[in-house]
Amino acid sequence: MVSGLKNKNGKPVLLKMVAEIQKNKDYLGEVDGLIGDGDHGMNMNKGFTMFGEQIAAKEIGFSEGLDELGTLLFSKIGGSMGPIYGTVFTGMAEAGEDLEDIDTAGLSKMIDAGLTGLHDVVEAQVGDKTLVDTLGPANEALKKAAKEGKSLSEALAEMKAAAAQGRDSTKDLAAKFGRSSRLGERSRGVLDAGAVSCCIILTAMADGITEQLGAGA
Repeated sequence: MVSGLKNKNGKPVLLKMVAEIQKNKDYLGEVDGLIGDGDHGMNMNKGFTMFGEQIAAKEIGFSEGLDELGTLLFSKIGGSMGPIYGTVFTGMAEAGEDLEDIDTAGLSKMIDAGLTGLHDVVEAQVGDKTLVDTLGPANEALKKAAKEGKSLSEALAEMKAAAAQGRDSTKDLAAKFGRSSRLGERSRGVLDAGAVSCCIILTAMADGITEQLGAGA
C-alpha cells in the first residue's frame, strides 16, 4: 500500500462519488422532504450525473475533476446547494492543483480550503444544522491526523467517522438557515439533507482513495 494518492489517478475516486450520490438520490429526497422542499436528491443527482457523463471519456486527475465538478454545480444546479458545493469543490481543487501526490497533509489542506471558501459565502457554523456540521468535524479530524503524522488510510478512516458523527448531530439541532429554518424548533428530530449528502460524498471520497491506495495508485 502506498502512502498517498497520485493526483493523476483520481478519476475512479470521482466516479465513486458520482455513483454514491446516484444510489442515494431517493433517500436524500426523502430526508429533505421532511423539513425542506424535497428536491435535494434530484438536484444532487442531476449535477453529479452530468459530471460523470462529462468526464466519462476523459483522462482527468482528482483536483482537475473537482474543479470541473464545482464549476458544473455552480452553473447548472439551482437553489443553494449548487453554489455551496461548487464553492467547496473549486476551493479544494485550487488547493490541490499543484500536488502530484495527495497525502494526509495534502488532503487536509484541500478540505480546509473548501471549508474556508464556503465560510466566505455562508455564515453557517457547526451547530446550525447544515452541511458544515459534517464538513467541519471532518476537516478537524484531518487536521489532527496530519499534525500527528498519521497515514492517509488512517486519516481517511478518522475523517469518515467524524463526518458521520457530525451528520448524526444535526438530528437534534434546530435549523438556522435555509427553508427549514422557518420551522424553528419543529425542525428538530430530522437529519439535515445537506449534512447527509456531504457525508455521502466524503465517505465515497475516502473509500475511493483507500481503494486506490490498495491498488498502488
